[in-house]
Amino acid sequence: MKDKISKREAIFYSHKMAQLSKALWKAIEKDWQDWIKPFQLNINEHHILWISYHLKGASISEISKYGVMHVSTAFNFSKKLEKRGLLQFSKRENDKRNTYVELTEEGVELLEATLAEYNPDDNSVLRGVLPMTEMYGKLPEFLDLSALIKEIYGDEYMEILERSLESIETDSVINQPTDLETYKKQKPKSS
Repeated sequence: MKDKISKREAIFYSHKMAQLSKALWKAIEKDWQDWIKPFQLNINEHHILWISYHLKGASISEISKYGVMHVSTAFNFSKKLEKRGLLQFSKRENDKRNTYVELTEEGVELLEATLAEYNPDDNSVLRGVLPMTEMYGKLPEFLDLSALIKEIYGDEYMEILERSLESIETDSVINQPTDLETYKKQKPKSS
């Protein structure tokens, strides 16, 4: 690598990538928090519910890997969701080493309610790409970014991402309205 780019180019690229990624994450984080706040969820909890939903149950290791979070973070937030009655833990007959989580009926209902309540008009990143969408006739496809993530996290990560995207495309719940007031009035169960 040393022969291909200079140290100055490497620092320039790394700095630019860090700054752009951080700015984009800040917008995504704010939009995500605003979206799920009425449901008394934080981003880690919502992400765990979403991963478990799309994978139809997942190991803590899978949640950690796909959720890009430390195993202890995945486990601790999963325990909080279990206490709220949204997840249940289990072991599999053919795999006693790993701990698996699945959404309870209440967990499915809550996650589906968040999806139904999603409003594209409230998403600053989506609003930011609309001019490109109008110009090119479609949303940006992230080919370079996908290739970079595949290089860093591997094929399995990309396969799980594709499975979750396929699930979103076929999920009829996303088009159904929800009664947000029901969730706004609920108090989180004490831990």
